[in-house]
Amino acid sequence: MKPVALTIVNGTLVTPDGLCPGTLRCEGARIVSLGDVTPHVGDEIIDAGGKLVAPGIVDLGVFTVDKPAFHFGGITRAALMPDQNPPLDHPARVQFLAYSGKPDLWVHPLAAATVGLEGHNLAELALMRDAGARAVATGRRWIADSGVMLRLLRYAAMLDMVVVTHAEDGGLAGDAVATAGIMATRLGLPSAPAEAEALAVARDIALAELAGARLHLRQVTTRAALDLVRAAKRRGVAVTAGVTPAHFMLSDIATAEFRTFARMSPPLRDEADRQAVIEAIGDGTIDVVASGHDPRGPEDKRLPFADAEPGMAGAETLLAMVLTLVRDGVIDMPRAFALLAANPAALLGVEAGVLAEGMEADIALVDPQKPWIVSSDKMEASAGNTPFDRQPAQGRVTALYKGGVRVGK
Repeated sequence: MKPVALTIVNGTLVTPDGLCPGTLRCEGARIVSLGDVTPHVGDEIIDAGGKLVAPGIVDLGVFTVDKPAFHFGGITRAALMPDQNPPLDHPARVQFLAYSGKPDLWVHPLAAATVGLEGHNLAELALMRDAGARAVATGRRWIADSGVMLRLLRYAAMLDMVVVTHAEDGGLAGDAVATAGIMATRLGLPSAPAEAEALAVARDIALAELAGARLHLRQVTTRAALDLVRAAKRRGVAVTAGVTPAHFMLSDIATAEFRTFARMSPPLRDEADRQAVIEAIGDGTIDVVASGHDPRGPEDKRLPFADAEPGMAGAETLLAMVLTLVRDGVIDMPRAFALLAANPAALLGVEAGVLAEGMEADIALVDPQKPWIVSSDKMEASAGNTPFDRQPAQGRVTALYKGGVRVGK
């Protein structure tokens, strides 16, 4: 559908400079003006009714393209992890997926760092970049071989591509499904020390600094690892950190009844680390909050805890969980959308994530006060494996526009 000129009036614009009442006008799939704007004759006029007018969410690191769930959650762009079947280690696969969601969702595939994601031989990153890959990722696993990792970082730096890494030392983590501590001991679950994350983060930061590469640690969930990120940023290392809502909303207490919806990778941490993640979001150490959307059916979750697959259906609850941080005074609304949209868009190098002239007209109307109950049985996702099942939530997208055209319900 060809976009028509669209003017959204009577809204509260969420800009990097703050919240301001105003009007936003789009033309030819781009934002052309915002603020004190007069609609043109022939424009489609939308009355926001005082709701937030915010950038569409750019979800950095999903495992499935799940359009209904993304639209429900206000996601207009999704960076797809290379852990597909087969892995995204070939230009043709990358190119196919780069076009797969258009026009109402843009999928940004992340190139597999190594052939088959096995951690040994570098994949054809330049060819995959040309085919549409927006970054490089190690997938669900850490590259244990430091020589391979250094070559990857140098190659990616030459191509000006961010390396997205899973920061968990596999030698320490092994087959663990929980973080070592009181809860894992009480439940008798295979566990690994939280230091498995800090060791991986320390190594990857050191190599990124050596290579002059851009490094994005997709999930940083422990105080020790966050302190390493803080120190590296102070030194000027081009490192960014992300997290998913589970790690600032839940601690390992959520696993108490062997609830497999709380089986995550990395596993849930203790309460002190959960508080450290919240602090890191507040002080700017964490740059991105992503859904980690990974819908899993009963065949993967209705199993003993140690046998269940990790992951959560996170797209629909992402915005609501981040808004809890706004209500708690940890961050303000512009910072919330920097975490959800502006920062991930900048890492991917796409002209989105910010309400500004010339940017893609990816826009969400948001009612931050709208109450709802999370229900795994009623989710739009292909599976409802959410650790927030039956939890009251606040904040919903009421309308979504991709390139100035209304999408979703």
